[in-house]
Amino acid sequence: MAAKFIGGGCSWRRFSGNLDKRAATASSRVLIFSVRSSHSMDDMDTVYKQLGLFSLKKKIKDVVLKAEMLAPDALELEEEQWIKQEETLRYCDLWDDPTKSDEIFLKLAARAKAVDTLKDLKYKAEEAKLIIQLDEMDAIDYSLFEQAYDSSLDVSRSLHHYEMSKLLSDQYDSEGACMVIKSGAHDTKSQMWTEQIVSMYIKWAEKLGQNARVAETLRNRNGVSSATIEFEFEFAYGYLLGERGVHRLITSSTTSEVSSASVEIIPLFLRASPDFEVKDEDLVVTYPAKENHKLAEQMVRIQHLPSGITVESSGERNRFANRIKALNRLKAKLLVIAKEQKVSDVYKINGKNIVEPWRVEETRRYVSKGQKMVVDLKTGLEILDLKSVLDGNIGPLLGAHIGMRRSIDAI
Repeated sequence: MAAKFIGGGCSWRRFSGNLDKRAATASSRVLIFSVRSSHSMDDMDTVYKQLGLFSLKKKIKDVVLKAEMLAPDALELEEEQWIKQEETLRYCDLWDDPTKSDEIFLKLAARAKAVDTLKDLKYKAEEAKLIIQLDEMDAIDYSLFEQAYDSSLDVSRSLHHYEMSKLLSDQYDSEGACMVIKSGAHDTKSQMWTEQIVSMYIKWAEKLGQNARVAETLRNRNGVSSATIEFEFEFAYGYLLGERGVHRLITSSTTSEVSSASVEIIPLFLRASPDFEVKDEDLVVTYPAKENHKLAEQMVRIQHLPSGITVESSGERNRFANRIKALNRLKAKLLVIAKEQKVSDVYKINGKNIVEPWRVEETRRYVSKGQKMVVDLKTGLEILDLKSVLDGNIGPLLGAHIGMRRSIDAI
């Protein structure tokens, strides 16, 4: 969110009266004034605004420096790869292997997008740097300072997105994500905890400036029994894959008082639905009604007999749309299982070997008594700020999972 600046081109004032000057840190000078009672709090507000602008200026400089270190080399590399891919495309017979040609076109489009992103990033970083330089010469109005800060935020987001795109290179990592969260029990505490988990992920997406929506919710007066969130932005699946599993809230010094919620993650395909057919004879489609559920008449549940997998959808306007969405979710789950079982297509999946770790594998503990903290059991990361994590600041936890995945892949 862009910061709003008040006060325009205000300058340091000379105060009459008793004035103490003290040295500050090496990076800045902070003047602490002993002001006569005749001066209002507006004078101190001016000082605080100047200090706030200095802090923001430092943040902008840090972002610009990082962009200058990364962007030129990254842009050169991406442009080289783009040229190579275009040359490869020139010598391919696109009609012989449509699947391969589609893959080449997708890679080429992704490369072109990376080049455009880096060019835009460089431009915004240069713009922010120029404004800072003009500011140091007292040659700008402070309304431009807000523009520099906005540009630095865009640069920071673009850098982070680019860096993650290099790390999240596994199959389906670049897709959106469909997250299904279910209460571990029917008691009030577990359902209230499930509602908090749903809120945590929504806030995380909002902080990224990305689109996430609660597509389906089964709610009662105690809280949420289950919810489905759709993250409709690139790399959401890669970001969130490590969240799969059981999330427990520990509310006492012993582990006897525990509320739990299970989290499942499947890809949400952003460009095109999975291109394979599921045999009608392998499916059992039902239309279950759920008590106190306003969309009960539209709910569709599909069971895949060979694998035993069951999916459902209830958030669309009619049964036909819910059936299509449920079928797409089934296909996404089958693709993930085929990848985990290392088989070439979904028809070779062994139903007996299907394990759904999101039901039983403990991912994280949230301790709300004593030293309030969050412990990630997969990576060992501990964060001593439960409130911040529940407020959507889960970036370090996601980053630790991504780093662990890359380390395992490198072995």
